[in-house]
Amino acid sequence: MCRTLSVSLILLLLSAGPQTLASQKPLPRRSPEAQGVSSSAIREFIETANARIDTLHSFMLVRHGAVVAEGWWKPESPDKPHVLHSLSKSFCSTAVGLAVADGKLSIDDPVLKFFPDDAPEMPSDKLKQMRVRDLLTMSTGHETEPKFTVDTPWVKTFLAHPVPHKPGAHFQYNSPATYMQSAIVQKVTGQTVLDYLQPRLFEPLGIENATWMTSPQGLSTGGWGLMVCTEDIAKFGQLYLQKGKWNEQQLIPATWVEEATSKQVSNGSDPARDWDQGYGFQFWRCRHGAYRGDGAFGQFCIVLPEQDAVIAITADTKDMQAELNVVWDKLLSAFHKDALPANPDEEAKLKSLLSQLAVPENHVPNTIKLPGNR
Repeated sequence: MCRTLSVSLILLLLSAGPQTLASQKPLPRRSPEAQGVSSSAIREFIETANARIDTLHSFMLVRHGAVVAEGWWKPESPDKPHVLHSLSKSFCSTAVGLAVADGKLSIDDPVLKFFPDDAPEMPSDKLKQMRVRDLLTMSTGHETEPKFTVDTPWVKTFLAHPVPHKPGAHFQYNSPATYMQSAIVQKVTGQTVLDYLQPRLFEPLGIENATWMTSPQGLSTGGWGLMVCTEDIAKFGQLYLQKGKWNEQQLIPATWVEEATSKQVSNGSDPARDWDQGYGFQFWRCRHGAYRGDGAFGQFCIVLPEQDAVIAITADTKDMQAELNVVWDKLLSAFHKDALPANPDEEAKLKSLLSQLAVPENHVPNTIKLPGNR
């Protein structure tokens, strides 16, 4: 079963050494002011988030490619993997993009092309019209999500689900659609999404010991179940911020990054809600020119191109909009165009605050139940 890990803190800021990091290839560390970020504003963010959000697990802020602040709420730690829930979707869609780049498929291929033996005996016209693109944009034409169980074949269950709307025209959040992306990647490459990403994404980024839940049929679940560390989330966001380039190597085509993080479909009209700003290829558009991958209970990889920054957060909260609101209210103003004068007093205050954080003893962890096994 998919589960939420219990909360934690251990804090490192600025002085953290590579030996404390989960990866052998850590991001560089710099002081906030050296990267044009105010230590006092970061401290205000932490104070506000701690007061308003129940409960954070970890936080990492990257500016101009360097970590300027990082923290873990006890008993979480830098080297402890965290379940990403639906933030897994952004990693899964990356595998689709890489398979497209490898010439294994096109996003305009019909879904039924890959599963002739699992299709209904008489598929509907709308099911025939469903493309890989529609899986990526959560616009499969479904009115409701297909329901997977441990006792049913998941691909066949998905293809048997009614498709009342024209694919591509109706946004409906759909985790099984991400599983279908995983199934397609495995069909065309002969590898699970986890194995396919290993040499193409995880190893170049220095992401170690990633695990992904599997379906009863042995496929990576795709839409949930990936577990990595906080810095791994930050690296993934930084890779996208850099248009898919890492250490002078183009890991993901820049055109895919642009498409995946742009608004592909409309999903609402509330200007104050970060879930109504449009949806890409398993990435959400945000307010303030940002985009993100996100997962249940507050798992975030937020990319801010205008600020040249990435924010990675893991949490266990039911109010994810409140979590984002604190980011916008307290961190946007922390970014400055140029480096700031060194401020050792404020850095010391920030370190002191972070060293005292911990998950409240009375916090009851949230849980989510989905079929699948590790």
